[in-house]
Order: sequence, then C-alpha cells, then structure tokens
Amino acid sequence: MVKFELEYPVKSSVKVLYDALVDSSKLTEWFCDDITLYDNGKKMEFFWEGSGQIANIIGKKENQFIRFQWEDETEIYFEMKIQIDEITNDVALIITDFAEEDEVEESKMLWDNQIRDLFITLGA
Repeated sequence: MVKFELEYPVKSSVKVLYDALVDSSKLTEWFCDDITLYDNGKKMEFFWEGSGQIANIIGKKENQFIRFQWEDETEIYFEMKIQIDEITNDVALIITDFAEEDEVEESKMLWDNQIRDLFITLGA
C-alpha cells in the first residue's frame, strides 16, 4: 500500500468545513450515499450503491481533523485535516489516504470528485 496526500484550498469557515467532515447527515451530502452509526458514534458504516464498509473513528479534534480506520485493516486509515495558513488565514483540506500502487491515480481522481461535491455542498 502507498500513502498519499492531497491538498485542496477551501473557501469556507473552519467550523462549516469541519461539520461537513464529521456530521453523518452532512457526509451523506458529498462523501457517501448513506451512513449508519454504531458504538455511540465511534463507528460509521459508509454505504455506496448499497454496499457498506465500516470504519472506526480513531482520531478526532474539533475544527482540526478526523481520522478513520477501516474495520478490516490494521495499518491503513484515511484522514481529513483542516490546515490554516498562519500568515494569510487561508483554509486548506488535507486528505491522507492509502491505495495499492497501481490504484493511486484512480484513488486521487475519486477524492477529486468527492471534494468537488463537498465544495458544491458548502457553496465554496
């Protein structure tokens, strides 16, 4: 597996962006088709086209980041982190994910499409 990072400049407030990354009803507007919460919100089952995949929330800090680990994986996670430039106060969304070496470009394109949907949802 290959780790990769993507950076997207975001024209949105940090609070609005963070809510879109952690709130299950907002995630279904851009990230997946549906979500079921388990274990008092510590696990989310993401559904795409009727197929579900469970992820544990292994890290989270308000207005900064959320990190998920797929239930069937031990080393692999994906993270959505908010970065603020100290000088300009510009906001960026940093995505960290993993993919098979021959699937990295496809994974990046998938994230590009999802982040485009996020921007539409945010009006950013």
